[in-house]
Amino acid sequence: MNTKLLITPQELTSLLALKSFKTVIIDTRAPEDYAVAHIPESVNIRDFFTYLSADSSPTGLKNLQEYFAKIMSNLGISGGERIIVYEDAFNRGYGQSCRAAFLLKYLGCPQVSVLHGGYQAWLAAGLPTTDEVPQGDSSIFRLRPQAEMIVTTSEMLEALDNPAIIKLDVRDRPEWQGLSSSPYGADFCPRKGRIPNAIWLEWHLFMNSETGIPMFRSTAEILDICQSVGITSESTVYVYCFKGSRAANTIMALHEVGIAARNYFGSWNEWSRDFSLPIDSKVIDL
Repeated sequence: MNTKLLITPQELTSLLALKSFKTVIIDTRAPEDYAVAHIPESVNIRDFFTYLSADSSPTGLKNLQEYFAKIMSNLGISGGERIIVYEDAFNRGYGQSCRAAFLLKYLGCPQVSVLHGGYQAWLAAGLPTTDEVPQGDSSIFRLRPQAEMIVTTSEMLEALDNPAIIKLDVRDRPEWQGLSSSPYGADFCPRKGRIPNAIWLEWHLFMNSETGIPMFRSTAEILDICQSVGITSESTVYVYCFKGSRAANTIMALHEVGIAARNYFGSWNEWSRDFSLPIDSKVIDL
């Protein structure tokens, strides 16, 4: 089934009106925000954003899979449902809803979409909210990992000198410059800098905030931005940030315009902690 990557609030309300198949809505915001108000029938899974992995080895990926399979099973989600994920707004959560969608697809959920514009778009449309928490029975989440979606550290290392694979850094400016190691503080990681031979496009560029609610730009605009750094519809792109969240947001934009991209999910959090891996540590003055 060909499922849209992005869904509008109006499309979500129409989907909920259909009773022919089960729809699950996942709120990725902080539990305290969810407790105040949320989209009706949504469940809160903050872990899609907070889970921090610096291990893309087979063991690390197995731990990730089992961690989320347990959460989903406890909430009665099998993975076969139509799943919609949302955050507050694309510019406030470091792409957390896109990270959730990426992880769900990686774990084997075939029908996953992101609410375009997030909770703020839902509110702007005048749609209802609630503080009621839905109750459901436990289930068994069926893991079907899609290994091709994730770039491992060893694969990134092999790609460093391969010009056919574009290494795309989408972190915030201070991180790319080598002034900060993460969004969690300048010295959160032991090293600052960049993966060698990477190019940079700050993740915010793919979104337009002129209406007050950030949305992904048009196909033509996204393609123009990509072409400005040599990315075309024929490119193969490995995207990284700090923990795969802003990368997932970027991959959402790239996939919308037909550009093949994979997520180095461990990203700088993993790469910078392994001192055997090369980095470009020169501070860039922008």
